[in-house]
Amino acid sequence: MSNEPLPASAEVIEIERALNRITYLSTRARQHDRLMALAGVPLDRAAVALLRQVADSEPLRPGELAQRLGVEASHVTRTVQQLQKSGYVTRVPDPDDGRAQRIQLTDAGRDAVDRVRDAGARGMQMALSAWSPEELRELATLFHRMVDDFLSHAVDEETDQPAGPRADGA
Repeated sequence: MSNEPLPASAEVIEIERALNRITYLSTRARQHDRLMALAGVPLDRAAVALLRQVADSEPLRPGELAQRLGVEASHVTRTVQQLQKSGYVTRVPDPDDGRAQRIQLTDAGRDAVDRVRDAGARGMQMALSAWSPEELRELATLFHRMVDDFLSHAVDEETDQPAGPRADGA
């Protein structure tokens, strides 16, 4: 028996193409600028990604943020400094290690994340306005299932081994 992967089906190829189109549309600079204008939040893409990550987790060390965002630690350090100066995040002591610090949202940071998410959801609502509630529920269910499957089949780049158990226990 060979360990060679099976060729992708036509359906999987079409899903991959659609995901690439979504990624392209959502990461364009003009789209980001439009979203920030609607949200009234003057942040670059890196800052928004970091704020969203912090909002979706407990306070994290900068190194943990870098790992979760898939960027170099120096990028996180610069972005955290920018966000701290703007009042969106603060550093708090790490309860497990008094020498370390974790990054936590301030009230202004939470408000900024909420406004960005609200502006994004409003745009998505307009784009999907012709979809029925049942179609939207099915799409949401399938997207979550796909992301969960991607996470469970992720390969650790350093060891080429399947990823370990997820933090949520699934």
